[in-house]
Amino acid sequence: MLVLEYKVKAKPRQYQAIREAIRTTQFIRNKCLRYWMDTCKETKIDRFALNKYSTELRNEYKFVKDLNSMAVQSSAERAWSAISRFYENCLKKVPGKKAKNAVLGSPQEERFFKTGYPRFQHDNRSVEYKTSGWKLHKTKRRITFSDKKGIGELKLLGKWDIHTFFVKSIKRVRLLRRADGYYCQFSIDVDSSKQLESTGNQIGLDLGLEYFYSDSNGNHVENPRFLPKAEKDIKRSQRRVYKHKKGSNRRGKARKIYARKHLKVNRQRTEFAKRVALTLAQSNDLVAYEDLIVKNMVKNHCLAKSINDAAWRLFRQWLEYFSHKYGRQTVAVKPHYTSQICSNCGVKVKKTLSQRTHNCKCGCILQRDVNAAINILERARGGHPQSNAQGIATSTLLGETLVEQVATMN
Repeated sequence: MLVLEYKVKAKPRQYQAIREAIRTTQFIRNKCLRYWMDTCKETKIDRFALNKYSTELRNEYKFVKDLNSMAVQSSAERAWSAISRFYENCLKKVPGKKAKNAVLGSPQEERFFKTGYPRFQHDNRSVEYKTSGWKLHKTKRRITFSDKKGIGELKLLGKWDIHTFFVKSIKRVRLLRRADGYYCQFSIDVDSSKQLESTGNQIGLDLGLEYFYSDSNGNHVENPRFLPKAEKDIKRSQRRVYKHKKGSNRRGKARKIYARKHLKVNRQRTEFAKRVALTLAQSNDLVAYEDLIVKNMVKNHCLAKSINDAAWRLFRQWLEYFSHKYGRQTVAVKPHYTSQICSNCGVKVKKTLSQRTHNCKCGCILQRDVNAAINILERARGGHPQSNAQGIATSTLLGETLVEQVATMN
């Protein structure tokens, strides 16, 4: 699957119609979730039952009927996605997040929150159409939504890559609200994989905060630190929000400015992760990296902001995607003692976090992260004398679940 994204230009009444469609999507999703909560003990609820219930909502509420039938069905599928994820978490015993200020009375409610019980949505930002309810202009620079929400014809701003694909290959069209405006996304059913010639190169990566990563060849990529660079400006815009009265137009404008500051940082992180991951996937047959559990690492409040700003998980997702696309191999290695063990002789050399140089009695002197990167590569190959066979985990290729976003920002 390939996702192309374009910015939308429209009139104020059309923006209002898009917002109404987004609110309707949220209403359907929450109503389906409530229906599941009330009836799941009596009868078995599945995806088809929720789709049937969404049809009943169309007959009951006029504003739901005004939305395209497939968009209504897509909204019900969002509720089922949250429900099915809850069932999977129960089977895998994956803990969920407790709702803020939630008062949990019974042990059953406590158990539900611990397993990520589905919650009602209050900040939906998109509405999704399937293969009906929209029509592309013959120039493919405009799109018309034909349901009764009154969205009408929208102008698409950006590169015109979509004209190279057949209309029948477009499986989903999503209208999305962001801090700097509205966007239209096209999900296209196309095979984007491409086999590259073998390079014979293999590389190990040690992710860190001093450097974004250090590889087994002794190279370092500087940590861009996008948030610290923009933090002063972000805090200034945040203070401006609180200077205005709640509900006022000035406060609303200040909030939009504040949100755009964060959106810019988020886009910078994404573009950096994509660029670095693409370079690594194209130039190496094997990429080995640390299997870091970031959600546990951010519990250290002293380093949480820096860890989140580094966006290691985002980088890993794009690395796995591009490796799958170009037929490369990625291996996630358990990070235990990779910085302590000598990459030359395998002897454990204890070091504190402040010690940035690996100095072994065998004469091996390396930068700490480079030594760890060499150990990571050797563990991925399975040849290190100190490696644990259970410490090597082949990463799950994202394939169809991760799509390449070609975004044009105006």
